[in-house]
Amino acid sequence: MSGEIIRSWLFVPGDSERKMVKGPQNVADALILDLEDSVSDDRQDIAREMTCAFLQAHTDRDRQRLYVRINPLDTPLSLPDLAAVMPGAPDGIVVPKVYSAADVKRLSTMLDILEVREGIAAGSTKICCVATETAASLSTFHTYLDDPCPRLSALTWGGEDLSAALGASTNRHPKTGEYDAPFQLARTLCLSTARAVGAQPVGVVYTDFRNNEGLREECLYDLRSGFIGKIAIHPGQSEVINDAFTPSAEDIEYAQKVVDIFEQNPGLGTVGLDGKMLDMPHLKQARNVLAMAELAAAKG
Repeated sequence: MSGEIIRSWLFVPGDSERKMVKGPQNVADALILDLEDSVSDDRQDIAREMTCAFLQAHTDRDRQRLYVRINPLDTPLSLPDLAAVMPGAPDGIVVPKVYSAADVKRLSTMLDILEVREGIAAGSTKICCVATETAASLSTFHTYLDDPCPRLSALTWGGEDLSAALGASTNRHPKTGEYDAPFQLARTLCLSTARAVGAQPVGVVYTDFRNNEGLREECLYDLRSGFIGKIAIHPGQSEVINDAFTPSAEDIEYAQKVVDIFEQNPGLGTVGLDGKMLDMPHLKQARNVLAMAELAAAKG
């Protein structure tokens, strides 16, 4: 996986001055200024203006990245969204309800043009793709593997919109509470595709925003599966997410021992440590842990 790591992504409505003011005070690694679901049609222009003004007023992004979720590309709202917010040089664009990688490449081409218009460094605006909100998307993940888009820095998946797209009344099993098969498939395809193209796989939103213990359990489940980070829909979720995706002191110590033992034995593909045989996948995982720890230390 290339590029930076973001643990927590917090949605902030693009037309809410009160919530936007509070955004920089939140511990989230990134804010997603939303122009889609949280903004009504009659407030689109207001949201675009407020979002651009916010971006222009917050140019120091070292602690907290600023992304913008635009409206779907198959609506007439998406291009005006981009044209309005790009003067604020967002760190990235979140694109919802995609059908295939063709949508990501289309967005990338639009960003090529707008970066030139605004004098923004070419290719610097990243893309986070919400990859599973349409029925067609479950059959097109293979398209991401052909000539991956360099801007694509993160993939996440959506269970709520996918439910509507599939005509499902719920996305979880009534007895176990676990995601039903189509949604487990979406989760798996998102994870495997993100890893295959070198993008960050991001866990889906946890909608029960008052249940922090449930959120923590799902974060740890995501982490064990291979996801890095999670999207928050409530400000109180960011701290729980950050904590879950921050390695413990014991994790860091062991990861450093793994890296050290391989560095002390250059050329060896397998080494022994504490009675266990380790190979290259263990080294890669150890380096991932140290990268997460470094991020957490930088965020404070």
